Amino acid sequence: MAPARPVNRTYLDYNATAPLRPEAHAAALAAMETIGNPSSVHAEGRAARRIVEDARCEIARLAGVNFRCVTFASGGTEAANAALNPLFGAGPNAARLERLIVSAGEHPCVLSGHRFEAAEVAPLRSDGRIDLDWLADACRRPGRALLALQAANNETGVIQPVAEAAALVHAAGGFLVCDAVQMAGRVDCDIAALGADAILLSAHKMGGLNGAGALVTARPEISPGAPLVRGGGQERGARAGTESVATIAAFGAAVSASCAQMDQEQARLAALLRRLTAVVRSAAGAAVIFAETAPRLPNTVSFAIPGVDAATLMIALDLAGIAVSSGSACSSGKVAPSHVLAAMGVAPELARGAIRLSLGWASEEGDVERFAQALASVFARMRTSGRGGTGLRVETALVLEKLASNSGEV
Repeated sequence: MAPARPVNRTYLDYNATAPLRPEAHAAALAAMETIGNPSSVHAEGRAARRIVEDARCEIARLAGVNFRCVTFASGGTEAANAALNPLFGAGPNAARLERLIVSAGEHPCVLSGHRFEAAEVAPLRSDGRIDLDWLADACRRPGRALLALQAANNETGVIQPVAEAAALVHAAGGFLVCDAVQMAGRVDCDIAALGADAILLSAHKMGGLNGAGALVTARPEISPGAPLVRGGGQERGARAGTESVATIAAFGAAVSASCAQMDQEQARLAALLRRLTAVVRSAAGAAVIFAETAPRLPNTVSFAIPGVDAATLMIALDLAGIAVSSGSACSSGKVAPSHVLAAMGVAPELARGAIRLSLGWASEEGDVERFAQALASVFARMRTSGRGGTGLRVETALVLEKLASNSGEV
């Protein structure tokens, strides 16, 4: 039986995680019937190995590479931690990479998960794209560099000029690792077209299960360097540990389903996103759409309404049955402004109001209608209790206090 949609809930947070696709659900259940270890040579082991290798081929097809270029990991974070080290791509006889450059808008798994002593941070322009002039100057400085650059930002949906950045880095003898977690399955992420030497992928962003990801290199001879997880010869020595057959099977199925009708799905999601954006503008004419002039994913919009706090609006929408993201780090009941928006030069008071809406494979027109009704209701309550919604702020504080008391963090 396929997983059901939540009753009386509208989910608009696909960039955080996507609901499990029916194809992935079926693939995982089928794989659970296989009892063999993929490293075993008997029939049961070979059956498990076939499931893993079939999924590997699906992911290789997504990136346009040989299947030997795909190394499975536990997720995008582990893939980033594995790739971002001075030995990436070097091979046994080549010099180590001396520098790491990261864009200021990277995911925390890149900003904090690398294995260099320090990183140089490339600034973002006001539209959310990397400053290529700064990067060109940086590439002229001594020392071979590894650049980490997102294909598309998880908060704003901004699509980065990866090919242009790759040309600059390659001309200086360096490499580029591209976080394609948000782009994969939504728009084409052929690794040759991107110009990247490796991309990072995560299954649950595409409708697979948590616990699977991949590091995909442009060519089999490119090495991620010293393995992050050691103790066995799995994944051709690049990542030790018995492969999780069921989660990998679901990963492959999610990739296949995501890519099957990508062009039609892009158009469908873009149309829904235009309607969502129109709803936001209609409900709050002063709304600011972040990175509105930059190329963006067809499923993502990030906005803020001056004077309205993100936590207040997010909790109010949640109580109305709408799941959205604040686009901010929330710890122990405190919402901090987004580092991405800060890098774009957005004023802190406006950044604190950032809300992200993101769509995906199960999104439908009814989601837009329910969001419109909920947003109108929230603003009606705000007008009744005064700008910013005193009553809503009290509700928000109570919810955050309860969550914090239960888990220690929100």
